[in-house]
Amino acid sequence: MFGKQQNHHHRATSPRTRSKTLILIISLFVVSLLVILFTFSSSTQPSVSYLNSSDRPETSFVASLEHFLIHKAPKLTSPVRDDTVRGESEDDTRKLDEMVIERENRWLNEDPGYPVGIPIKVYVYEMPKKFTLDLLWLFHNTYKETSNATSNGSPVHRLIEQHSIDYWLWADLISPESERRLKSVVRVHKQQDADFFYVPFFTTISFFLLEKQQCKALYREALKWVTDQPAWKRSEGRDHIFPIHHPWSFKSVRKFVKKAIWLLPDMDSTGNWYKPGQVSLEKDLILPYVPNVDICDAKCLSESAPMRTTFLFFRGRLKRNAGGKIRAKLGAELSGVKDVIISEGTAGEGGKLAAQGGMRSSLFCLCPAGDTPSSARLFDAIVSGCIPVIVSDELEFPFEGILNYKKAAVLVSSNDAIQPGWLLNHLRSLKPFQIKDLQKNLAQYSRHFLYSSPAQPLGPEDLTWRMMAGKLVSIKLHTRRSQRVVKGSRSVCRCDCWRPNSTASNSFSPLLS
Repeated sequence: MFGKQQNHHHRATSPRTRSKTLILIISLFVVSLLVILFTFSSSTQPSVSYLNSSDRPETSFVASLEHFLIHKAPKLTSPVRDDTVRGESEDDTRKLDEMVIERENRWLNEDPGYPVGIPIKVYVYEMPKKFTLDLLWLFHNTYKETSNATSNGSPVHRLIEQHSIDYWLWADLISPESERRLKSVVRVHKQQDADFFYVPFFTTISFFLLEKQQCKALYREALKWVTDQPAWKRSEGRDHIFPIHHPWSFKSVRKFVKKAIWLLPDMDSTGNWYKPGQVSLEKDLILPYVPNVDICDAKCLSESAPMRTTFLFFRGRLKRNAGGKIRAKLGAELSGVKDVIISEGTAGEGGKLAAQGGMRSSLFCLCPAGDTPSSARLFDAIVSGCIPVIVSDELEFPFEGILNYKKAAVLVSSNDAIQPGWLLNHLRSLKPFQIKDLQKNLAQYSRHFLYSSPAQPLGPEDLTWRMMAGKLVSIKLHTRRSQRVVKGSRSVCRCDCWRPNSTASNSFSPLLS
């Protein structure tokens, strides 16, 4: 019996068996190593992999709008009927106020997180189609007419795309909850449940694509429709959100909605576009332009790194107004310098491709002010992986309460930038590790400026509502004060007397004197 056991042991450890065992062990080791490497690689890539193309978010405004109008618009009737008021009734305002007070008292006693929290609750008005779908169809049916341009040669449909934040926010809010990915905001269908009221009027499309008098008439109609709502009367519009992202849009009726929340590209503190007292960081929100260029994803960033042979790049119009006059001075200072490209830009698809190629082959991208302190070029640079060099003293940044732009951009004052040799010396003084940190942060920041459908967590739509949540307590404060303060009394909170953001020293001296 002992001999049989010895024989069995001898067979189990034969050279052929040992060879198979060794191969199996090596195979398992290789597979384990590949799994570890794949896991590490996946965790360090900023891009997201999708099992099929239908899961990939759409970032093209035209493509997303096409799908929306054909597949989603016919099904827009909500399964839950909202309580948008179709006629005037003074009693509705009183009833709404009573229901809001009851809800807030209940939450105050039951919810330790009240009155600030995520998700915030947004009521989307069901406005007549002439303010919403008809305008989207108007764009869709005419956007290929590239000859339609502004007085300075900019294609109006390209401008509409740049300022299409009204579409991206609305399309996400009205999507079925099963298709939405954001946790920062929910849509409610009763006005007493709402923290905010979204007005889905496409102000930019109407401004550019309607005749002047037709546009003004539509603005007046939209104004009357909204201000007839009980929720507007209750708060005087303080909790109402208007997408007024192009600085020319909604201009003829702005003075009637100046207490509402405006979604803006900047504050334009030069005073050219907004009247004193109309805009402020306290009540309004800065949203980024929609980028003109395609995003340079993780693969693109890796491939373009060794090809970024241009040190500093700018392509655009060198003649601008107001703060944008800095462009001509910078152009004169930097033109002809080795490894620096400063060129006059052209509109159209060719101009877009030239700008995109230039940004992807450059280390730094010059982002001076335009006619307003902001410029879409900043966001084009960010999504292209080109470190922005921001020369705009009055610029207010999108989502600055969440994002720190000093981590991903170089900020310089106009006075310094135009000094002979100063800007290039400053950029060349940056150490390699500082540039690497800026590039690393830039790659992470690009997702915050990429509008998409469906809207993605930490994308611009998500950050919009996270920033909006921070305004909630202030809005409630001003709404309640307005309901109790005697009209005409001097006990009125005002912020418009303070000077806007400025890099000048002692900016409050005129007030103190």
